[in-house]
Amino acid sequence: MTSTTDQVAGFVDPSVTTLLRFATAGSVDDGKSTLVGRLLHDSKSILTDQLEAVEAVSAQRGQDAPDLALLTDGLRAEREQGITIDVAYRYFATARRRFILADTPGHVQYTRNMVTGASTADLAVVLVDARNGVIEQTRRHAAVAALLRVPHVVLAVNKMDLVGYEEKVFAAIAEEFTAYASDLGVPEITAIPISALAGDNVVEPSAHMDWYGGPTVLEHLETVPVSHDLTACPARFPVQYVIRPQTAEHPDYRGYAGQIASGVLRVGEAVTVLPSGRTSVIEGIDALGEGVDIAWAPQSVTLRLADDIDISRGDLIAPSSNPPATTQDVVATVCHVADQPLAVGARVLLKHTTRTVKAIVKEIPSRLTLDDLSQHPDPGQLVANDIGRVVVRTAEPLALDAYADSRRTGSFLLIDPADGTTLAAGMAGESFASQARTTVQAEEEGWDF
Repeated sequence: MTSTTDQVAGFVDPSVTTLLRFATAGSVDDGKSTLVGRLLHDSKSILTDQLEAVEAVSAQRGQDAPDLALLTDGLRAEREQGITIDVAYRYFATARRRFILADTPGHVQYTRNMVTGASTADLAVVLVDARNGVIEQTRRHAAVAALLRVPHVVLAVNKMDLVGYEEKVFAAIAEEFTAYASDLGVPEITAIPISALAGDNVVEPSAHMDWYGGPTVLEHLETVPVSHDLTACPARFPVQYVIRPQTAEHPDYRGYAGQIASGVLRVGEAVTVLPSGRTSVIEGIDALGEGVDIAWAPQSVTLRLADDIDISRGDLIAPSSNPPATTQDVVATVCHVADQPLAVGARVLLKHTTRTVKAIVKEIPSRLTLDDLSQHPDPGQLVANDIGRVVVRTAEPLALDAYADSRRTGSFLLIDPADGTTLAAGMAGESFASQARTTVQAEEEGWDF
């Protein structure tokens, strides 16, 4: 069993398998669900009754072999149309690693669903049909992966069997995608030629592509380095609930419960409560009903402070030595996910960690054009699946980090206050796109808060 010190330092016991969260994305008919099915089937991660059910449905359709795409396309509409509509999560494991897989839709209408699947991913697998090469939807998926700061991207060039397993076809697609994704700022790109239908280079190496000497998809998933060390970031503790038992046993107990989003908290450490700016010292940390001297992300704990100050749900507790800046002018990149447009002047709710505040969309400086990564200036509004820059004015100050520094405390949602619909997923701070316009105009006329 590892010690507290080892865990805080990011030490991982080699006898314990690590966890990889990854998402798959690809255009319609690129074979994404087939790849996932092949991955599960060939890694022996399917129960017998699941395989029998797939075989029965395939036989009813007159297919000679089981359609492995049915292992992930669980909705009736998905099976009828032969496409993925919703994000499907699958859990499987090998002797080397545990996996949480998010199979995201490929149709342009459901690109927004990729934001959900990739928001917590350590790796994204982007499929490309070898016959079609890199298309607009491929660029869109690469852009979303880059925006969400997914650290590893795998380009799976599928259906190599339909292009005669030609190396030059694979090389051309890999070169084009790598250049595009690199311009977006994707830190690591691995290209793998596969045939999901035939099983080439998915779990077992292909006998048809001796010119390829790299890993199979599963081998890469098992060996890619993954860092879950949230303790390297500054400590951030969004308050979820204030505990005041006021019982005979605990007449004066006041604790602030929540999950540590990042970093390490210690008893005796000076902290600042945001957005109020009040300061205190951590007097105690309760974890699983017992007092501890130290706690780290992503543990759920209760903090006790030396001073009785006004703290409620939505406040953020951070070290006084390194607190985040507070602002009412949020400059961010958003992926618009709702059917109704997001327009300048729209009144919204902004949800950041445990805090939800009223806000107004002050500006939409630009919308990203995926073909050449140029910015379309002042579009006026964003529609479903658009990616653009926004400036949002909030009614109350927010303590945000840049998304590039923290995926947890740098992200937020824009919500329709009328019906609770999620309008957009936002990433605070700079994006891979043009950084020319990042300052907020000083004019504040017309605001009613």
